[in-house]
Order: sequence, then structure tokens, then C-alpha cells
Amino acid sequence: MRIARLLAPRRFELSQGEPPRPQAGQLLVRVNSVGVCGSDLHYYAEGRVGDIECVYPQVIGHEPTGTVVEAGPGVTGWNSGDRVALEPAIYCYHCEFCRRGLHNLCTNLRFMSMPPEPGYFRDYVTVPETNVLALPKPLDLAVGTLFEPLAVALHSMKFAAISTGETAAVFGAGPIGLLTIAALKLSGAGRVWAVEPVAARREMALAMGADAVFNPDSGDPVAWILGETHRRGVDTAIDCAAKGNTINQCLRIARMAGRVVITGIPSEVHVPLEFHEMRRKELAYFTVRRSNHESELALDLLVRHPKLFAPLVTHCRPVEQIAEAFDMLEHYRDGVGKLVISFA
Repeated sequence: MRIARLLAPRRFELSQGEPPRPQAGQLLVRVNSVGVCGSDLHYYAEGRVGDIECVYPQVIGHEPTGTVVEAGPGVTGWNSGDRVALEPAIYCYHCEFCRRGLHNLCTNLRFMSMPPEPGYFRDYVTVPETNVLALPKPLDLAVGTLFEPLAVALHSMKFAAISTGETAAVFGAGPIGLLTIAALKLSGAGRVWAVEPVAARREMALAMGADAVFNPDSGDPVAWILGETHRRGVDTAIDCAAKGNTINQCLRIARMAGRVVITGIPSEVHVPLEFHEMRRKELAYFTVRRSNHESELALDLLVRHPKLFAPLVTHCRPVEQIAEAFDMLEHYRDGVGKLVISFA
């Protein structure tokens, strides 16, 4: 089988390997499509995601869809050829936090694509039966990869706590930011502002439901949003970029007793935080760690709103072109929105 391994920053190698065999409780799945996440881009360009460093050679990719090949011992209810979406996080189900339903905070969490667990940029994978979801028939396999980042955006809505008509601002209109804008609107948000330096992504933000967009390279987004809100600020500020000073900009534009949600992952290990801005406003400050049982809802929304979500997948590239595809994504060329790597 083909395996795309990251050997060093910005260096992929396509090699061959033996397909794995399913063990008890597992399914063998033929990977078809894998969406590229911002964390994949961190691994590719920086050799790390926050304080987690690559262990080379590393197989990344964690937004997969595919088809069932074979069920391991003890697995029933699945047939060869069934189309599936695959959860990347493997939980222990026994620790304190799993027992409390906080599976994304599992003490013994294993995440496929985070060292030492290989990810999905390969033809075949074995996964626990609990990580397999049926892919609804109307969904294209490439569009179906959006289930994982959409689940993250939906998880962030628990902290955003939007009430009908409330205002929000989103920093960063990459795929997670775009899906967050859509989730805000579906949750009943009133006016939503989006801050994004890439012109094509500002246009996508408007298509996903943003009411106004701003290029931070042209001026101060804090002054813009405070001016738009007559100095009040927004009810919820969500940072899906975590680049430069966006975290602190979110603190500045949130209203008194507002909410700030950090979904993006900073490149830096230590991040400056304007604590007193947060203290004086008595802000509620939240961070997001992936998702927690939002995948079924994400799949349902993808089926019910195809015209909203499908256009997000702008580029599909075969695994043989993975190096060129990542280079395109890193430099935001060709109007790239969501990039999907194909193993078909």
C-alpha cells in the first residue's frame, strides 16, 4: 500500500508498505479521501503543533473517509464496501474524564496523526469499531471529510453559547473559521464579523454567512469591530487563527462579561496574554480541544445543507501530488479553501 510519510519540514516521501490486518474489535478500511487540517500544515511547515514535536518519519492526516474492507474478530454489522467516516481519536473509556463523558480529555488519549500514532495518509488503516461512523449516502466521500473539522466547530459552540440574535466575530477564515461562521449562523447568531487577510477566503466567509469581512493587512480589526459595535464589542469572539496578536485582539473586542473562545492552535509554545483586559471585563475565556461526540450532528448537517458546505472543498489532489498540494495550501494559492488528498 502507499504511505505518505513526512520526513522533515516540507519534505514528503511516498513509500510502500504492507496493509495491516484487523485485530479483535477492529475494522480494516480502505482510505479514499483525507482532508488537510491546519494542524497538518503546522506539522508540515514547522515540524510541530504547539509544544508537540514531530517524530520522523511521521504519517499525518486525520480527516478521513473510506470503505470497509474486512471486519476483525468480534465485529458485526459492517459489510465490505460500506462507506464510512473515521474518528481519529482513540479513547480508553475507563479514565476519570471518559467516565464523565469528557472523552476528548481522555487521560490515555491516542490520536491518529499525533506522535507516536500514524495518521491516515495511507491506503489502508485498522481502527477500533467505536471509531467508525456510517457515511450517509448523499455525501460525496471528499465532502464527507468535513465531518471532523465541522465537529470541532460545533464543539466550540458549546463555549460560544450563542443566544438568538447575539453578535460574534471570527478571526481566521481557513476551513475551521469558515465552518465556525456557518455554525454560528445555524446557532442563531445575529451579525457576524470575519477577519481574514486572504481575499479568496474573505469571499468564502461571506458565502458561509458572515455579514462583514475585514482585511487585517489594511488596518486595525479591533478599531473596525469596536466602531461597528459603537464601542460595545461583540458577545462572543472566536479565534480560529491564533496567529500574531489575534488572541489579544479577541480580548479587546469582546464586550463586558463576554465570551472568548480560542479554537486555533498557536505556533508558539508560550503566548503573551493581556490578562488585565480580560480581568477588567470579567470575560469568560475558553479553549477548544478537538470535539466530543459532535460527529453525528456534523454528518447530519453536511447532508441537510449541501449547498452551504460542499463548496468549501475547493481542491482534491491525488496522494502522488501531496508535496505540491501542501505547498499550494501553505501559500494560499489558487483560491484554495479546503484541500482533500485522494487515495482513490
